[in-house]
Amino acid sequence: MKKTISVLALSSIVIAGSALASGYRIPEQSVDSTAKAGANISSATGADMSYYNPANMSWAKDTYQFEMDVNYIRLPSVTYEDSRNPLMNGYSREENFLIPTFFLVSPDFNNFRFGLSMTAPYGLSKRWDQIFPRASAEEYSLNVLEMNPSVSYKINDMFSVAGGVRMIYGSAKVSSHAAVIDQGTLSRDMDGDAFEFGYNVAISHTPTDDMNISVTYRSNVDLDLDGDVTMATTMGGAYTMDTGGSVSIPAPAILSVSFAYTFGPATIDLVWDRTFWSEYDSINFSYDDSVTHPVLSQYFTPAVPKNWDDSDAFRVGLDYVLDGGVTVMAGFTYDQTPVPTDTLGFELPDSNAWLYSIGFKYNLTERLEMGFAYLYDYKEKRTVVNGSASSGINGEFSDSAAHLMSVGFKYDF
Repeated sequence: MKKTISVLALSSIVIAGSALASGYRIPEQSVDSTAKAGANISSATGADMSYYNPANMSWAKDTYQFEMDVNYIRLPSVTYEDSRNPLMNGYSREENFLIPTFFLVSPDFNNFRFGLSMTAPYGLSKRWDQIFPRASAEEYSLNVLEMNPSVSYKINDMFSVAGGVRMIYGSAKVSSHAAVIDQGTLSRDMDGDAFEFGYNVAISHTPTDDMNISVTYRSNVDLDLDGDVTMATTMGGAYTMDTGGSVSIPAPAILSVSFAYTFGPATIDLVWDRTFWSEYDSINFSYDDSVTHPVLSQYFTPAVPKNWDDSDAFRVGLDYVLDGGVTVMAGFTYDQTPVPTDTLGFELPDSNAWLYSIGFKYNLTERLEMGFAYLYDYKEKRTVVNGSASSGINGEFSDSAAHLMSVGFKYDF
């Protein structure tokens, strides 16, 4: 497959839009997780436990469980108001996505269980059409698919452990165009992909029938995108350079600690998770050929600092079983941004987020269940005063949000 990578665009390729958590992470991959705002670790009992907490597979019903979900994501337009000149204002395009996911859990095999999940844990898109924003972020899109086979082992009636392999495929497309008055233009385009591996582990402890304490960890995976690089400028005369290039982008490690307790028909799940975004400290480019053109060298060869911080999320989820085979769910999350002000850019104007969610499940038959969930992600306004030299941002981002709807079916066989 031919790949083309625009180098300047790659300075922020990893940040492909406002995701549903800190940075470019999307925790909500199933109906239950969406309905509980990601608080679906210790309380995970459906087939999606193969992804969220594979150690819980040891406590599952002794049958094959399968779940198929379709997640619709809508990103409203983000507004940027520049504090220097209204001609530098902008607003991003609205974005809409459909993301299918599936999960599978096996019955018991001598205290072993096997699971499989297919998810889209990172990505989305951000596009700007106005002159100032599009100079660095005309279009950024990142799609990441993760296949995650896993296995659990029941040590005894109180402890279970699990592990799995993260098989991650990432593809990216970037396009941007900068015009400098009386000087010329810079343009860039990119299509690239990568396939990488990592691991995940989990432990589940059930001191009583009503209590579950779980810890899960997903390893960092560096997406090493490489391909053909095109750099072009009309500054000082038209010039285009084609060469090979590569850049590495992290899919960061995630640690989750969860406590769930069931009292009567209700189960509450309290989750703290940390995403280790500090892996994203800078972007460094490697080229097959030396970049000798002075303009291209100035803009495309320096390492781009990011200096992201590890970030925490605090989640609470509730399941409540009603009569007639109906379960209602709700959730809330406060999610901290990892992006420091001095490296904030148009590719991801991230900020602290408040997530609110609701949902329900209904048993259609003894083996078949359907569910629906809705989540609203509100992001705080973000003001940048004298931002980094690379972004030139000096203003306020507002109206950043996300809507997520999930519909799914579970079947036991």
